[in-house]
Amino acid sequence: MSRTDILDKIKTAEKDAAAIVEKAEADKKSKIADARRMSVEKIQDAEAQANSNFESKMAAAKDELASQRDALLSTGKKEADELEAKSAAKVDEVKKFLCEEFERSINVTS
Repeated sequence: MSRTDILDKIKTAEKDAAAIVEKAEADKKSKIADARRMSVEKIQDAEAQANSNFESKMAAAKDELASQRDALLSTGKKEADELEAKSAAKVDEVKKFLCEEFERSINVTS
C-alpha cells in the first residue's frame, strides 16, 4: 500500500469517526430533549392529578360541612320551637300569677 492510500484511509476513517460522533451528539441532544419533554409531561400530569384530588376532597369536605350545618340548624330550630312552645304555655300562667300578685298587693294595702 502506498502512502497516499494509507492517508486516504486515515482521512476516510476520520470522516467516518466524525460522522459517528456527530450522529451520537445529535442522538444525545434528541434524547435529552425527549427526556425533558417527558419530564414536563409527567410533572403536568402529576399537578393535574393533585389538583383533581384537591378539588374532589374539597367538594367532599364542603358536602360534609353542609350536612353538619344542616343538622345543627335542624337541632337548633327544634330547640327554639320547644322553647317557644314552653314559653307560650307559660304565658297564661304568668299572667294569672301577676294578676294574683297585683290583687294581693292591692288587698294588703287596703
